[in-house]
Amino acid sequence: MDLTNHIEYSYSTSVNLEHRKRYAQFFTPAEVADVMTNWLLGNKNLTTVLEPAFGLGIFSRILLSKKSDLQITGCDVDCIIYKWASELFRHNCSVDLALQDYINEDWNKQYDGIICNPPYLKFHDYENKKVIPVIKDRLGINLRGQTNLYALFLLKSLNQLNYNGRCAYLVPSEFLNSDYGVLVKEHLIQSGKIRHIIIFNFKENVFDDALTTSAILLCANDDNSTQISFSNLNDIIELDRVNQIILSYPLTQYADYTYNISDLKADVKWRNYYQPQSLPKFKNLVSFATYGKVMRGIATGANSFFSFNKTKAQYFQIGLDNLQPCICHSTDILGLCFTPEDFRKLLENDKNVYILNPNNQTRGLKTYIELGEREKVHKGYLVSKRNPWYSMEKRLPSPIWVSVFNRTGLRFVRNETSTLNLTTFHCVYVNNNLFDVDPDLLFAYLISDTAKQLFSVSRREYGNGLSKFEPNDLNKSYMLDIGSLNQYDKNRLREIYRENKKSDNRTFIEDIDTILNDHFLIG
Repeated sequence: MDLTNHIEYSYSTSVNLEHRKRYAQFFTPAEVADVMTNWLLGNKNLTTVLEPAFGLGIFSRILLSKKSDLQITGCDVDCIIYKWASELFRHNCSVDLALQDYINEDWNKQYDGIICNPPYLKFHDYENKKVIPVIKDRLGINLRGQTNLYALFLLKSLNQLNYNGRCAYLVPSEFLNSDYGVLVKEHLIQSGKIRHIIIFNFKENVFDDALTTSAILLCANDDNSTQISFSNLNDIIELDRVNQIILSYPLTQYADYTYNISDLKADVKWRNYYQPQSLPKFKNLVSFATYGKVMRGIATGANSFFSFNKTKAQYFQIGLDNLQPCICHSTDILGLCFTPEDFRKLLENDKNVYILNPNNQTRGLKTYIELGEREKVHKGYLVSKRNPWYSMEKRLPSPIWVSVFNRTGLRFVRNETSTLNLTTFHCVYVNNNLFDVDPDLLFAYLISDTAKQLFSVSRREYGNGLSKFEPNDLNKSYMLDIGSLNQYDKNRLREIYRENKKSDNRTFIEDIDTILNDHFLIG
């Protein structure tokens, strides 16, 4: 039987990407699957194996090539890939395939080994209101509604291991550093079954079609439950290190970092455990929430319908009384600040700088709403939650924007207009306070290298060097207590920003950092 990814490649060229994304079919590279199977085979009593997201059975193909007397159970919900897999294994009585949802598969059945590359589906792409209560009923975990489906697969699998059973999961590593991952990590700690987390820091993605960093979780239901190890792999050729880790288990000499499980905290980003930061030491650190609040941008649920440029507004006869100035694409914003003149230029260049904001029931608006209903825009997930569906969430313009995704550190923009923004940016609102911290002063701090260093601890990594910050990542971050600066230096920081806000030369940021370091750097 083929132990490469030729079968997966053939499937991918035969079945369109839209279908594969709907079922989160991102196939495991054969070399990654190979080391994961070695973890299961480290259980000398391995007989029964579960593959909860079977796909085309790359794990089962490799397992059976190494140990032919296994009894493997596989589940999948997609009838197309199920037919492919059934044909592939039609002469193999060791594999029992079922066309069913793993979450609804027998919870009481136990296995010697469970191996999985689970579906990566966000909460609005699966029936989370039905599935999450099942996890609560079975495991007593009250997960957040935003929990990704792959985490639910993992939690169930940990509950189905026989004594000395082993589990290997290939998952996106985002849960290690996300808010919804806190309860998942808490259960990993409490279960006593997590043994090693191996993080891929590849320059290229493990999955060709999925922009995400990945991690292998090695779990076991044995008596070696006092420690957890972390290791980083920077290139796929380093996978042989995983084999050394597996062969030496329960010893941990090949791990990058090993901790007593009791020392791990679920509510901190676990990047601190596998990529310890050596940041400069600053005094007078405070929570970012002291001076500001970060919120996501406006989510329309159907950007192509709700966003407008000048030509589209004229064509559909939508007047300015039914439109709201709004930045729809972060790539339209090039400088440090966004002014009324910048808005005018975008408008003249026919960029999308408005969103629909119905106020007056004109003929043009009525016709456009009817068009949306014919195109079933009102059936969309977010849109269907609003009443009426074409209304827009109310939001004040924020004085500062911050990019959601980035490769070179956080990018902040000072918004000097009354323009809103979609989710292409997060909104930064400045708290009313008694410390004379206004938008210009906060912005001068935010564009400093010092601020970037402190924020970097809170980032989420997605692959190809791409990082992401969610609003709460920033709200919970530390910053320098700029309110404690003397009035002269506060004014100097404002002046530096104002004098250079339209400059292409960013050397002035060094002047900002000099002021900050003089006050806050220790040593």
